[in-house]
Amino acid sequence: MPSATPGPRRAAAPPGSARRSARRRWGAALGAAALIVGAGPLAASPAAALETASAPVDFDTHCVPPPIAGIPPIDGTTTAEITVDNAAPKVGDTVTVTYTVTKPAASNPVDLALPADIMTPTGKVTLGGAQTGEVTVAGPKKNPPVPGKGEFPPFSMTGTFTVSEAGSITLSPGDYNIHTSYIMELDTPCTVINPPAPVSETVTATDEPGANERAIQLAAASGKPGDRVTVTGVKFTPLADVTVAGRAGDAETGDTMTVTADADGGFTARLKVSDPATTGIVAYEGDAWDPDTGAGPAAYTVIEDTPLPENSQQLTASVAPGALTMSQAGDAVEMSAVDFGAGGASTGDLRTVTVKDFRGGPAGWSLTGKVTDFSGPDGTKIDAGALSWTPACATKPGSPSTCAAGSAGQVGSAGATLATTPNGPLTGGEFTVDAGLSLEVPAFTAPGDYSAVLTLTLA
Repeated sequence: MPSATPGPRRAAAPPGSARRSARRRWGAALGAAALIVGAGPLAASPAAALETASAPVDFDTHCVPPPIAGIPPIDGTTTAEITVDNAAPKVGDTVTVTYTVTKPAASNPVDLALPADIMTPTGKVTLGGAQTGEVTVAGPKKNPPVPGKGEFPPFSMTGTFTVSEAGSITLSPGDYNIHTSYIMELDTPCTVINPPAPVSETVTATDEPGANERAIQLAAASGKPGDRVTVTGVKFTPLADVTVAGRAGDAETGDTMTVTADADGGFTARLKVSDPATTGIVAYEGDAWDPDTGAGPAAYTVIEDTPLPENSQQLTASVAPGALTMSQAGDAVEMSAVDFGAGGASTGDLRTVTVKDFRGGPAGWSLTGKVTDFSGPDGTKIDAGALSWTPACATKPGSPSTCAAGSAGQVGSAGATLATTPNGPLTGGEFTVDAGLSLEVPAFTAPGDYSAVLTLTLA
């Protein structure tokens, strides 16, 4: 962000005021400024919340400017809204929360204009119902200039929480604080006078239905050809027939046997492993392997024990599997301006995303994205469905997999695919993903800066 400049240091004092009042005037400006944070420029950054059905609420707020401001506390009404990226999570899911103050409790009480990009907001969102607690949220250091005696613009803060209980979880706006970095470092805390504030959003959390809890454990991770390995299984269907088998990638080897689970769904099998191609062991119910009715694969290595010729040495090397990772060349996209009367396409380019698949297994990957509504001045919004993209994907030479770009079209709050690679006997590689972005802005949309959050997910 550009550094804030000090502003009009030579503003004339009111008639009859002394030189000593200058510091007090500037302090008052700072104290008032600490209540401001504005919406950013038209941008998309992969990090945070997707708007869902929610409602703005009003609540009484007590804001205390820094003592140096020389102005009394400000009691007023704050209008705010809580949104989430997933209104129907499962227990264990992480939910991203956005706390947007659409109308702060006070306006600029002084005649001095306040510069841009001097305030950083933080706050709390109160959880209630099935799960209680607080979510810490924070916003960027971003605000437009505010004229003297002008209204404060809206600002947003984001954070996350992990769902721990099933049921209805309410979210209410809580206390917030504005940190000011202008001439001095100051804080202005704003508290809810009668907590909790009204509920702005509700999510309904559920337990994972029909989750597969079957699991196996091996007594040994390797053995010579023909050795037997003890396989212990739990959480299978009581008294069901269970196939225990060796696997080589996606294929099943000839190392297989069938056992019957006991009344508690457990079993113990001693599987003879002779095929040198076997790299893992699975157990499943039914006629064929299915991750919904099976467990594993558990890694197993067949150690070749053929005698070496006289005067020879066996050399062994290994290749360790890595991880599937994603990085991006920045987290903000500046899009082109659109004329108020004409409307049209505001365009830009997604910051390049690099995907590295160093797992060395059979699974491909999928990179998807979804976007929030674009929020503008005085609560004006441009629907998320107005954003479209044209994806592109390049594969680094030598990569086992080849990535395919997603289809051009609408992104929206439901999301769309940016790029994928298929499953195969051996997958992996390094890939760069880009996209041209286009936001269709209706004619006569209120002038100002509009911002949204584009969240990318790699799986």
